[in-house]
Amino acid sequence: MASLTEGNTRPVRLADIAKAAGVSHGTASNVFSRPEIVRQEVRERVKAVAEAMGYAGPDPKGRLLRAGKVNAIGVATTEPLSYFFDDPFARVMMSGISEACDATGAGIALVSAGNQEKLAWNIQSALVDGFILFCIEGGSRLVELTRERKLPFVALELGFHDETISAIGVDNVAGGRLAARHLAELGHRRFAVLSLTLGEDRTGFVTPEEVRSAIYTGTRDRLAGYFEELSRFGVDTTKIPVFETENEAASTRAGLEAIFAGGEPPTAILAMSDRMAMIAIEWLTARGLAVPGDVSVIGFDGVPDAALCDPPLTTIAQPITEIGRRAARMILDFDGAVRRETLGVELLVRASTGPAKA
Repeated sequence: MASLTEGNTRPVRLADIAKAAGVSHGTASNVFSRPEIVRQEVRERVKAVAEAMGYAGPDPKGRLLRAGKVNAIGVATTEPLSYFFDDPFARVMMSGISEACDATGAGIALVSAGNQEKLAWNIQSALVDGFILFCIEGGSRLVELTRERKLPFVALELGFHDETISAIGVDNVAGGRLAARHLAELGHRRFAVLSLTLGEDRTGFVTPEEVRSAIYTGTRDRLAGYFEELSRFGVDTTKIPVFETENEAASTRAGLEAIFAGGEPPTAILAMSDRMAMIAIEWLTARGLAVPGDVSVIGFDGVPDAALCDPPLTTIAQPITEIGRRAARMILDFDGAVRRETLGVELLVRASTGPAKA
């Protein structure tokens, strides 16, 4: 019997199996794709021939591409792959995406890379029907690469306005106002902000001009909400320290070190993510500062972990799971239309915020 390498290196094809087994090409195909309609003795003969010739079965990629749909969604980010598992916001978002995919039997492909070259390759080679983009950082590059694939995509946490892009997000200005009002009504007048990125590849204190020229409008809108509300309470917002972080432990702790190294320390911290807020609580507690007795902390996201930290975190809750579900449905039910949705947020008051010290 002919083998895979006998006489040449051409891969064994299904037509070769059919010929060697003495069946039609259609029958051989059904053995691998619809075995229930082929008689048992024929199935066994074809599979025996296939095994002897080193044939593993039809290439699923080819079959899917011929069908014109692969029934899978790509979820893409410029963050390392670990982001999907380490970040509490990403984990909850993925649960919403998974729910929508489970309901239709669709698959999920995680697409990420530590550098731009690998990201481009991963976007171009992903076998998916469309993409959900986590545009937390490097959003413009993600959009550019995804456009080149000419597949539908929807952006989450989009850092810039582009009416030609389908996107789902929340009212960040309203969320910022809710957070600031809550703390101001508790009597706080000395604030600090732990900020998400305003632009790419930088951390540290930011100036009012840098805030106004921010690339990422989601971050800028949260700051606008904070400052608009605090101004109503007579707070001079130009004196509020704003430290730009990468939404992880090292830069958040560096921000806290810098903020509390100054003169009069803040009595309240506005953190733009629950992750940063929980890191701040841990940092403050380790230095003997009581939360909320000495410093109140409020987050932004509403991840499940926030209710379990000590003390439980007051936060601005996004409908994260619902955002994930809607994003997946946009891809699964794509009809060619650009859709942009802005969902509401709510204040969840817990034990990490309290009255300012007299």
